[in-house]
Amino acid sequence: MIDLGTNSTRLMVADVSAEGEVIELARETRVTRLGRGVDLTGKLSDEGIETVCAAVADYIATIHPLVPDHVVAIATSAVRDASNGEAFLAELRERFSPLSPQVIDGETEARLTFAGATAGRPDRDACILVADIGGGSTELVAGCDGEVEFWTSLQAGVVRQTERHLSHDPPQPGELEELADEVRATIVDEISANPPPHPDVGIAVAGTPTSLAAIELGIVPYDSTLVHGHKLTMTSIQRALSKLASVPMAERFRLPGLQPERAPTIVAGVVILVQVMRAFGLEEIVVSEHDILHGAALERAANPAPAG
Repeated sequence: MIDLGTNSTRLMVADVSAEGEVIELARETRVTRLGRGVDLTGKLSDEGIETVCAAVADYIATIHPLVPDHVVAIATSAVRDASNGEAFLAELRERFSPLSPQVIDGETEARLTFAGATAGRPDRDACILVADIGGGSTELVAGCDGEVEFWTSLQAGVVRQTERHLSHDPPQPGELEELADEVRATIVDEISANPPPHPDVGIAVAGTPTSLAAIELGIVPYDSTLVHGHKLTMTSIQRALSKLASVPMAERFRLPGLQPERAPTIVAGVVILVQVMRAFGLEEIVVSEHDILHGAALERAANPAPAG
């Protein structure tokens, strides 16, 4: 599975058991910033495309000796929004045959993320909110008894909101307020039009919550086994936001637990996370390493198709 995201390009090679357990054989993440500038220009940049292609070339080299039954590549917000998104996918198909990347819509992204984040959890029958804060969009999915009852794909992501609002280093208070106001209004519009079930449990996936967990735990180098399942409280998240937003980029680069590539966008991500938790009345949220990659693996195992 390859996820061509707005901010990062990720690989997971896994076996899926008959019982639906996803057993990871390899996993890699690179911050490639494919969506940098898309909100302003409407196009994927040549630099972003080449950075992603370099990552995919390395991932193919990792995949090949493992001889997988299926190779799946999915593209999300940045490619959906970009005028040259289809041309980018065509280039990937030409350069990396038999790779056949496909753009998925927001509903599919939300469904796969929910499936991956909730699979195997003992509280899967509770009402659960899954928040996936990406580079160009944020997927919010709520469901009870394992069934999705609400989903939305917000045009709010760490790259998009950083480019729109955070022009100073460190960000100015007014910029942070404008960012929070925009995200809050976007969420309120969505949940007012289609009220979701009240969640008993909140789960957050992707780079923002995993980074916050690594910072809080002081994990160097990064260890997903320690991050997965860690609980972040609203108090600890707000404390982290105050620290991250008050120091210049150069200092965030050196912060233990934060991958340097995420330093430019982590502040926007934490603001989005705070607004999501407030909107859904959550005082804590569980960090999960199981996300859209796991959901896509489960779906492909349940619905086999030819490799590629």
